[in-house]
Amino acid sequence: MRQRILVIANETVAGEALRETIGRQAYGYEAEVLVVCPALNSRLKHWLSDVDKAVAAAARRLDVSLAALAEMGIVAQGRVGDADPVQAIRDALQTFPADEIIISTHPRGRSNWLEKGVVERARARFDQPIAHVVVDLVREQAVASSGTAPEAAGSAPVTG
Repeated sequence: MRQRILVIANETVAGEALRETIGRQAYGYEAEVLVVCPALNSRLKHWLSDVDKAVAAAARRLDVSLAALAEMGIVAQGRVGDADPVQAIRDALQTFPADEIIISTHPRGRSNWLEKGVVERARARFDQPIAHVVVDLVREQAVASSGTAPEAAGSAPVTG
């Protein structure tokens, strides 16, 4: 059975919690995964059409994520998307009819996407089930440097 998973993530794209969630969602399926990394930019640079650095930075993050997924045995495609994550989802769905969507954010208080209501806006706009994964990169880095098991440090929750 085939499962098409659309993942939207920016800085959290290489987070362990996100990779684990993708692995769980793909397990047991002939999964097709598309990872979209929005090219985030300042309003001024966007207005001035100065997007090259934002696109290059998103592409680098995307490459790291795709390589990490490949190490897990998950073949994924990737693309840089619109700066607005909800628009990036809409654009991706035009060519990739996903069965489900995963949105990855930083924790509350550090996430512009949560402050802007990206998850709620996406759930209101799209029919596909949407999973929200919170990736705490600071915690993941601390766990990695201390050698503590992620569960002991409180791995990031997945909320539906």
